[in-house]
Amino acid sequence: MSTIFDLKNGGCADPDDLFKVLDSLDISYTTWEHPAVFTVEEAREQCSNIPGAHAKNLFFKDKKSRYFLVVTLADKPIRIKAVGKTIGAKTLSFASPERLREVLGVIPGSVTPFAAMNIKDQDVRVILDEDLMAESLLTFHPLVNTATTGISNTDLVRFLESCGRPPEIIKL
Repeated sequence: MSTIFDLKNGGCADPDDLFKVLDSLDISYTTWEHPAVFTVEEAREQCSNIPGAHAKNLFFKDKKSRYFLVVTLADKPIRIKAVGKTIGAKTLSFASPERLREVLGVIPGSVTPFAAMNIKDQDVRVILDEDLMAESLLTFHPLVNTATTGISNTDLVRFLESCGRPPEIIKL
């Protein structure tokens, strides 16, 4: 499944590409720059002044080599085995940094649902937690971990659909 976006040289999108897409979809957003963060704890320290629900974005692979981008609230405890059972995937594990780059076009610490615009023909299920989606303003990295972008929950779904990646909203 290809996206509708024509990226330069067939490469991966950068924040400017993302913002152009959001603008073209008439999606409102606000972006705040900050020092690089690689973990939820670092983000909590650097981004506590940023409004909205902060997310944790997990990129999993199962033993059948299927991929899952799971997005939930930053402070929600996640048990990988329970997530796997909920989404119908056995033996989930974190995808390698190489797979992150190859499939989502981002590096560790920059995983985000906005990376859906980088997914080419790989089979990636985008899973959004119901608790996250109950929040009106959501925040994610804009493909880099030196900024955070706020977007409404409905606009996130619209963005993902425009990428050909309609999300599954599930109680995790």
